[in-house]
Amino acid sequence: MSTYRVHYIQHVPYEGLGYIEKWVKDNGYNLTVTKIYEDYKFPDQDDFDMLVIMGGPMGTYEEDSYPWLKDEKLFVRKAIDSDKAVLGICLGSQIIANALGAAVYPNKEKEIGWLPISFVDKESQDLFGSETVSPIVFQWHGDTFDLPAGTKLLASSEVCVNQAFSYKEKVIGLQFHFEATEKSCADILNNSDEELVGGKYIQSEDYIRKNTQCIPSCNKMIETILNKLIRL
Repeated sequence: MSTYRVHYIQHVPYEGLGYIEKWVKDNGYNLTVTKIYEDYKFPDQDDFDMLVIMGGPMGTYEEDSYPWLKDEKLFVRKAIDSDKAVLGICLGSQIIANALGAAVYPNKEKEIGWLPISFVDKESQDLFGSETVSPIVFQWHGDTFDLPAGTKLLASSEVCVNQAFSYKEKVIGLQFHFEATEKSCADILNNSDEELVGGKYIQSEDYIRKNTQCIPSCNKMIETILNKLIRL
């Protein structure tokens, strides 16, 4: 049996795989990467089984400033149409939504810090193996999106209705960071602390750094969904 192959897209140096890298290594899977901020080349669709699309500070609608967005959306759509397992996190979920034809735009409020989401039903809660209907997760986003046609809403929050969705079972989009580790949270804080200004749903840097007790449960949920995706 051939080794399972995971390919991921990284948009900025400080937003890597987090816990997902540990999951890949612990299971002995093959890992490859496209780093958009370097000279990049997307792999052939036959060269991977799962695609993971990470976050970044740019918006999917900023194609004039980030021309690579057009290429990436086409690549992601090809992966979806090729029946690959696809997981998008934060910007990654927005790219999936856009690739599926939905609009992406600034949300009415930014969400930054350790904030609750709510699964929309028991089926969605069970999909992630969550012990609670409203887990605390790590958020860092200012954009939202319309739900693409044919998708199922999985989770919402008080200020952002479309927090997570699935498409044909093998495609998952998450606005939040289940993959967060103490290091990955610190990396984002160290590079984006200028965003911690005002806002009802923006926590202080000190609070975010000190309140990492939800990381193990978040990592357990991302591991659960990853294990389900590879079996589909």
